[in-house]
This record gives sequence, C-alpha cells and structure tokens, in this order.
Amino acid sequence: MTVTLQPGDPAPAFTLPDADGHPVSLADYAGRRLVVYFYPAAMTPGCTTQACDFRDSLSALAAAGVDVVGISPDAPAKLAKFRDKEGLTFPLLSDEDRSVLEAYGAYGEKKLYGKTVVGVKRSTFVVGADGRLELAQYNVKATGHVAKLRRDLGLG
Repeated sequence: MTVTLQPGDPAPAFTLPDADGHPVSLADYAGRRLVVYFYPAAMTPGCTTQACDFRDSLSALAAAGVDVVGISPDAPAKLAKFRDKEGLTFPLLSDEDRSVLEAYGAYGEKKLYGKTVVGVKRSTFVVGADGRLELAQYNVKATGHVAKLRRDLGLG
C-alpha cells in the first residue's frame, strides 16, 4: 500500500548520506522551511532539467527562508558526479534502500509511456518550520515545476 501524504501531516523524519557520504537529517532544518523533492535518476534529461531549475531558483528560495534537498535512489558517488557536472549547490541525498521514498509515498506503481511500472514518482514536498507538510505534490512534471512551486509558495 502506497502512502499518500497531505498538507498538515508531519513530515517523515530521515537521515540520509549526501553526495559526499555525510549524513543529512530532516532535523537539521528544524525551524526552517524545506523543499524535499524526489527524482528518479541523476543525470537523466528530466532530472537534470529539474535540478538545474532548483539551482537557478535557489537564491530566490533562500531569500524567502526556504532550503532545498533532492533525494533519489542513486548512490552517493553518482550524486557527486551529477552535482559537479551541473554545478548544483544544494544537498543531493541517497536513498538506496528507498525507505524514505516509500515513507513519503514517492515510490510505487506509476504510469510510464502507457505502462504500469514500479519506480520513483517525481514528487515535491514543502516542510514547514513546524515540521508539518505545507505542500505535497505527486507526479509533478520536470519542466516548469520549480516556477509553479514558487507561485504556489507566493514567491513569484
């Protein structure tokens, strides 16, 4: 059974290794707003577009007190290559056993080119300073998503 989180739900806690193998926890962002976005695979076209959009919007998000972390099932070494290749300046976290993806409902059955497959659902969550979800968006589009998210957050 796949979990579906809603605004107001407590954000599932996590501690995952970043691209350099250092642990990063949801608790590290306590008292701040945090975008947690889940993506299928580093260095694929859609995921690169989305990550670069977040990179390019990072200063506007930071100015509004919003931090960003990206989570995928990729190994830290692949995340490091992705970060370095694309100049990404926010943490990319590795969830190789998919436990955090599953806790957020971002892993399970999805439609891909008309077929039902099991995999990562491109999803974005905004965790409020109180640790509760402000937004929970599943099956988002890679292109244009960050601009829509900024509008949803009232950041223009």
